[in-house]
Amino acid sequence: MKNSKLILIALTSLMFLNCKQEKETPKVTYENTSKTEIKTVAVDSSQIAIADLPIQMEGTSYLIHPIGDFRVYEGRSKSTYGTSNTDKVSFSVSNYNRFELTGFLQNLKFQHVDSTEMHLLTDKKMVISNVSYLNTVFEKSKKQLLVYTIVDMDTNRDSKLDANDIKALYISTISGENFKKLSTNMQELIDWNLVESKNRLYFRTIEDTNQNGQFDKNDRINYHFVDLLSTDFTIENYNPI
Repeated sequence: MKNSKLILIALTSLMFLNCKQEKETPKVTYENTSKTEIKTVAVDSSQIAIADLPIQMEGTSYLIHPIGDFRVYEGRSKSTYGTSNTDKVSFSVSNYNRFELTGFLQNLKFQHVDSTEMHLLTDKKMVISNVSYLNTVFEKSKKQLLVYTIVDMDTNRDSKLDANDIKALYISTISGENFKKLSTNMQELIDWNLVESKNRLYFRTIEDTNQNGQFDKNDRINYHFVDLLSTDFTIENYNPI
């Protein structure tokens, strides 16, 4: 009986330590700088860029080349360089499902189907996790638009751009031109929704108003919509509460 109690105490202590270790990393870290001043992310020399084969969104005239990073791990013994090790390596950086492209992408290149020229979406360091083609908007207005979920700032100041940083919302035309940020700097994208009858893209963001580094019930949720028929993607604020 005594041994059972000791085991129970040990397990409880282990669970407590694990909970402490798994404490969520703040998405925003404030230093002695302004809220919007974020240091530049250094280039990781251990990574090399690779591209997936191009995809073409249904009904469009552009090829999209997803570009991501393939990490090269150094210092492995010769015995690890064999068939069993190679089989575990994936050379894919994205997944495509009709009108949606997902992955951990560093950039995209666009190419018209009648041209050999390609151009980058952006010259800035970003991580693109989702690209959605608004096909129903095209059916009504003939405008071909892409909506992106992107990490573009090292908000937790760990010198990396990843899922632990704030997500932002972007938009562009199908060619990658008119690439524009819709959400406000230092505000986390919660979600977005297309209302086809009004040709509007609605989205919500949350702002760390108490500056505790976390997004919680004490922070402010902001509501916005974008007029998709406007030439400059006009952003409007609204208050449904």
